[in-house]
Amino acid sequence: MSKLATIGHRLYTGEISYDFIGHRRRWYILSAILIAIALISLIWRGLDFGIEFSGGADFKAPTQVNAQTVDSMREALGNSGVSDLDEAIVNTIGDNQVRVQTRTLDPTEEVPKVRAAIADEVGINPDQVAYSLIGASWGGQITERALIALAVFLALVALVIGIYFRDAKMSAAALIALVHDVMLTIGIYALVGFTVTPATLIGLLTILGYSLYDTVVVFDKVRENVRDIRSSTTRTYSEAANLAVNQVLVRSINTTVIGVLPVVALLFAGAVILGEGPLKDLALALFVGMVSGAYSSIFIATPLLAQMKEREPDMKKLAARVRARRAKESQKERVVETPGSAPTAQLAADVAASDAGATDDAEPSNAQPEKASAAAGNGAKPMTVPYKTDVRSHRDGAAKRPQPQNKPRSQRKK
Repeated sequence: MSKLATIGHRLYTGEISYDFIGHRRRWYILSAILIAIALISLIWRGLDFGIEFSGGADFKAPTQVNAQTVDSMREALGNSGVSDLDEAIVNTIGDNQVRVQTRTLDPTEEVPKVRAAIADEVGINPDQVAYSLIGASWGGQITERALIALAVFLALVALVIGIYFRDAKMSAAALIALVHDVMLTIGIYALVGFTVTPATLIGLLTILGYSLYDTVVVFDKVRENVRDIRSSTTRTYSEAANLAVNQVLVRSINTTVIGVLPVVALLFAGAVILGEGPLKDLALALFVGMVSGAYSSIFIATPLLAQMKEREPDMKKLAARVRARRAKESQKERVVETPGSAPTAQLAADVAASDAGATDDAEPSNAQPEKASAAAGNGAKPMTVPYKTDVRSHRDGAAKRPQPQNKPRSQRKK
């Protein structure tokens, strides 16, 4: 058996365990810091929306790409005679195409000038330069529909989880984890400066499914562990939930790693090899969302669920019963493990007294346990003295008892 499998088995059986629930304040603080960084990035830098949302003109021209392609194309745009093209986005697609995105241009006067400048730079006919004009209203429609889809998705998630687990608190915890993942993903986009495109929205909706999957796996194990917890005094709800997290920890790590590896390959291909296109935007959203989804299901959703459940009256009573039982067991263990304690000395005295009652002439043997008990009652250090029966006391007692007489009955003393 491999080392990881051995660790997974020990986590599943509870032989080793990490207190995820007990350290929930750490995870809350960490998530608060990450979300604060995301919000600061959104306020400070903002999102770089593509022309699909902001509107503009998109030009594509075939050419042999080299190290000077982007710089020379920017210079050609500056010499085209069209104003306000300093913020134009120029990038390459593969090694045989260049793409230019500009502000919204006038289709009769400005578009022909830009097409001619691009064509002269790459050495082709202006008619071979493909272009498209995108209005800002179309981007607004995409945004509106994306928000509607997100709202419908969240509502369906809350409904499905509520029906499956029959627990509104599980639905609330899962939705909070989903919002956490979306905010982190958007913050990363603002921080690294990637362009927000329709592919980004597709990636955001996709990562919600990954995050929900991880949360449902953990919650299903939690439900199994707390099925009969109200009639038990073995563990509290938080302890049962923490055991569930430990039991699915290795599975969550393996699933996340296996799912993230191909996404990393897509991100590398889109950002490094291709340099532009929807593949890069989609891969980044998937990568950030899958990692944050695995994190939130373990460190956010389950601790939030346990915290909300512990406030219920039934769970408070359960926690009180568990504490009382453990206190009682701890007291018993202290009595057994402490040989010089007063209860032990008293127990020895009671045993000696019961033995003395069984034998009439065992009075001398009771002195030492009584002294030990009295010393324990006066605050002196108790001492346990082993009880032994005095053989001579039995012989003397037997001699004092009436002995059988062997004389004839007529001669016996009456």
